[in-house]
Amino acid sequence: MDHPETQTPAAIPLVVTMKGIVKRFPGVLANDHADFELRQGEIHALLGENGAGKSTLMNVLAGLYSAEAGIITVNHKEVEFRSPKDAIKAGIGMIHQHFMLVPSQTVTENILLGMDEPRFRMNLNQYDQKIAELGKRFGMEVDPKAKIWQLSVGEQQRVEILKMLYRGANVLIMDEPTAVLAPQEAEVLFKTLRAMVADGKSVIFISHKLQEVMAIADRVTVLRKGKVTATGVPTLGSTRQELARLMVGRDVVFQMEKKKQEPGKVILQVQDVYTENDKGLPAVRGMSFEIHQGEIYGLAGVAGNGQRELSQIISGLRKCTKGKILLDGKEISNQPTQYAIERGLAYVPEDRTHVGSAPNLSMTDNVIMKNYRHAPISHGWMLDLSQAQHFATDLKEAYSIVVPTINTPVRLLSGGNLQRVILAREISGRPALLVAVQPTRGLDVGAIEGIHKLLLAQREAGAAILLVSEELEELLSLSDRVAVIYEGRLMGEVREPDMETVGLMMTGTPLEQISAQIATGAK
Repeated sequence: MDHPETQTPAAIPLVVTMKGIVKRFPGVLANDHADFELRQGEIHALLGENGAGKSTLMNVLAGLYSAEAGIITVNHKEVEFRSPKDAIKAGIGMIHQHFMLVPSQTVTENILLGMDEPRFRMNLNQYDQKIAELGKRFGMEVDPKAKIWQLSVGEQQRVEILKMLYRGANVLIMDEPTAVLAPQEAEVLFKTLRAMVADGKSVIFISHKLQEVMAIADRVTVLRKGKVTATGVPTLGSTRQELARLMVGRDVVFQMEKKKQEPGKVILQVQDVYTENDKGLPAVRGMSFEIHQGEIYGLAGVAGNGQRELSQIISGLRKCTKGKILLDGKEISNQPTQYAIERGLAYVPEDRTHVGSAPNLSMTDNVIMKNYRHAPISHGWMLDLSQAQHFATDLKEAYSIVVPTINTPVRLLSGGNLQRVILAREISGRPALLVAVQPTRGLDVGAIEGIHKLLLAQREAGAAILLVSEELEELLSLSDRVAVIYEGRLMGEVREPDMETVGLMMTGTPLEQISAQIATGAK
């Protein structure tokens, strides 16, 4: 079959059209008369910032939501989906960010779950063989007899895809599919999607990552604030800058200028630290590293490998069971959070809504949380409201926080502006150490640019920064050193990291092993 770009558009059949789709939630117009077209045998990316309406539009197509207005056609027939089952019958299946699998059951049992056939007797060996053949056909080989809990995240994603293909899906909707994958796993996924397209199927690829959209998609539709700003733009001949402008409405700088500077004294020392997760299982196992003044230490890893727990024991939100943590020579492990704050700790948590802020309180209340005990904001036990408001106004202007008034509850702010409020509060105390966990998660490219500038400014001001991120491009461009965590252990750290080496470490290969393989190959 010819690739879509080699045929004229008129020659390629339209599989799905959506016209004038309107979807409202209380107080929010999620889709504002949105249009979308999907051709046969193409990978079509749906691009936009968080909250732009991408997932909502596709949830309408997948039968999870009903639209208030608009028309959907599949193979030129108008359809109305009342459930995902209706969408599957029409050949449309959606794979969500969070997998819907039963861990204690096998691959085959998960794929058959909820199907009308078989009804009474199940010859599992027969179905194991069918599923193995389907996986082989699309380059997604996975053991049909394996239990889900025994599989890697990438393999679990393959099971979700096989589940849809087994049900006869010709259109596959993938919602942020690389969010949980290491780079090598993402490349395997891309090969699978290309195999499906070569077989005549079509893929809708929801993402806010411009780089992967340029790598995988044939065409792109862009959403901004519920409206379509570009329909079916070919990626061939387009640039990241053009797509970013369509997403956020202005030019965006992708590569930040990072000044060369010599790191200063050691600020953070993590020495043979162990801790457990919320289930009482080992989460961090014997990690040791140091961070100096004026450097960004990037920590990479697939979600769930202990990076959240590590950041919590440094910030005092979790006890460590062994080892110790020193901040500027003073031990802060297993001490009250206030003890570390008074010694120069700033913390930007992963969960900006429930941990990083008090959603129902005003911007003013949120930015004074760390220094309301001190002058000039307080005099003894009395709070000086005028000084607090003056402080909040200064931060609003200095950090370009877009907020109606400084008395507005922060729950009404966008993700990017809420993150600026948190950073303003944490940075205004001139921290010795800034721990930033997923600081740009879910933000659009414009907001990300602003956060990166703030982090680099802190580096230049002499702060030691621990940057925990699942965005490899972010880590590689900002960090002076990059370390990788896997199952709670440090796989190694590199000063001049490359995507392949970091990706291998993220899947559990220690740096010494990679270096030995390279040395053997060179010989």
